[in-house]
Amino acid sequence: MSDVQALGVALTLPDGSVRRYEGPVSGDKLAADIGPGLAKAALAIRVDGVLKDLKHRIAKDARVEILTLKSDHPDVLDLIRHDCAHVMAEAVQELYAGTQVTFGPSTETGFYYDFVREQPFTPDDLEKIEARMREIVARNEEITREEWDRDAAAALFKDKGEKYKAEWVHEIPTDEAISIYRQGRWFDLCMGPHLPSTGKLPLAFKLTRVSGAYWRGDAKNQQLQRVYGTAWRSKAELEQHLLQIEEAEKRDHRRIGKEMGLFHQQEEAAGMVFWHPKGWTLYRTLERFIRGRLEKDGYVEVKTPQLVDRKLWEASGHWEKFRENMYISENEEGLKEYVADPSARIFALKPMNCPCHVQIFNQGQRSYRDLPLRMAEFGSCHRFEPSGALHGIMRVRNFTQDDAHIFCTLEQIEDETVRFYSLLSGIYRDLGFADFKVKFSDRPPVRAGDDALWDRMEGALKGACARAGIDYALNPGEGAFYGPKLEFVLRDAIGRDWQCGTLQVDLVLPERLGADYVGPDGAKHRPVMLHRAIFGSFERFIAILIEQFTGKFPLWLAPVQVVVANITEGAEAYALKVHKALKEAGLRAEYDIGSEKINWKVREHSLARVPVLLVVGGREAEQETVSIRRLGSQAQESLALRDALDTLCNEARVPGT
Repeated sequence: MSDVQALGVALTLPDGSVRRYEGPVSGDKLAADIGPGLAKAALAIRVDGVLKDLKHRIAKDARVEILTLKSDHPDVLDLIRHDCAHVMAEAVQELYAGTQVTFGPSTETGFYYDFVREQPFTPDDLEKIEARMREIVARNEEITREEWDRDAAAALFKDKGEKYKAEWVHEIPTDEAISIYRQGRWFDLCMGPHLPSTGKLPLAFKLTRVSGAYWRGDAKNQQLQRVYGTAWRSKAELEQHLLQIEEAEKRDHRRIGKEMGLFHQQEEAAGMVFWHPKGWTLYRTLERFIRGRLEKDGYVEVKTPQLVDRKLWEASGHWEKFRENMYISENEEGLKEYVADPSARIFALKPMNCPCHVQIFNQGQRSYRDLPLRMAEFGSCHRFEPSGALHGIMRVRNFTQDDAHIFCTLEQIEDETVRFYSLLSGIYRDLGFADFKVKFSDRPPVRAGDDALWDRMEGALKGACARAGIDYALNPGEGAFYGPKLEFVLRDAIGRDWQCGTLQVDLVLPERLGADYVGPDGAKHRPVMLHRAIFGSFERFIAILIEQFTGKFPLWLAPVQVVVANITEGAEAYALKVHKALKEAGLRAEYDIGSEKINWKVREHSLARVPVLLVVGGREAEQETVSIRRLGSQAQESLALRDALDTLCNEARVPGT
């Protein structure tokens, strides 16, 4: 009898109960032992926070959660969507012989699969594929996992005509198993996990569109066809999502941004933003707003280099874990030196600011009296995102983080978390997001530091949540390897969730980069580093704001706040006088003294989403008044010019000032 069998296996369930077995036990066996209802509903298991197939055998003591459609955990939707991708691929290859598959992951709201097929997919094809997917679900094909020898797996896919899969087999790290999932007669190279059978997949999916993509995201490679779909737990959830999509199309920041002249993007700088004057005004207004809040809250602002020697990224650990997403300098001489001597200087555009902030902290000797030190930067970062992941200014390759790092002691974590929550919630409220959720991500299975340290870090965050009255949802095992974190999720006007703000506790980076301070005892100690953001990135947050307000920003945030328009030709001089008064009062104003009729002007400036139109004619010029017409309203209000200026200046005051 093995040591494992001799000692037995103790499985701790979410309710705290423990089930003991003499030896390894599978997830489906555990579910059956708990009850026939759970056995029928079970989809997969989480073992110490890691998602596994239901048939996975647990060989040592562990915390185990059995997932069903009713489980309130994001893994359930990921599982459904990943399986939908496989069912779609099977349907495509049944319907269109000779089509090759490449990659098919789940996404934030659904799934996609990239196919190699000479003939383009049409809307009619999507309907046929969707119908065949329902047939495959009805077949209730068993889904099983197999581990293969690397060369044998490559030969299997090559013989099947799947050259891309055969190529990818040899790209998988040698320390990872080569796993193949079968469903009926169809199979695919996949890490999994998956549902027990296709019949477990809810009939709550829909194929939505087709787009182009490239193998491995490289335009030099074969062009692929990417078929997108969405999948949910129930038909009600699906219908709600489809209604949300319809509304989201009306709010699409790319279309509104173009209509308002805010920004554009082009292939020569894929994943980056060309800000136009009005868009840059919006950007700078938002930046001034948050900068003012940070200054009031005791932050110091810094600026760190864009291009940093790879040695710093190696020391921080980012080179090993993040290298494929980093842009490396292309200096020809430097590259020649690097090929000859790997220790030669080679630089990378920074993908994040944190290692650079530690360098500032490390200048000179710090004392405990210097802590907490709140260090902020609006840092321009670059990350190589696959072309298929890019989405307007929501997902880009060059972005600016509203990044800050708080260097503090373990004892200060709770106070600093409470303080940060007050800052964040005030900013969100002033931007129209009173409704947001908080997720608490605790220790992952693989982590740095011992349990006692994690107890202190998690205890500090929980204590802060209790003091601040934060009602959080636990996200078990989803913390970073270096510390627990809080995630702040906004709910927008149409019910979509956007994870923006974060606060992460980190003791690893200060250790790796040699940060320390002198404590009251005269000895050196490691500071805690709190990584925190409120917007996440300016680009993504501006996109969220555009869609939240459909471009109809509150007066203080609007790129153009007021337009003065004349009714009659004789009122041009007065219109210019009003415009000058608005500018002198600090309002962002323009004028329109063209010969077009006033109805045309109202329509044009409404399409441009200008909040306020001041209409002037001969009577207004004579009486020194203006007629105020607000966006979305047919009503007009006549005010003396001075009163109108006072009213608009008061409305345009930046919140918190």
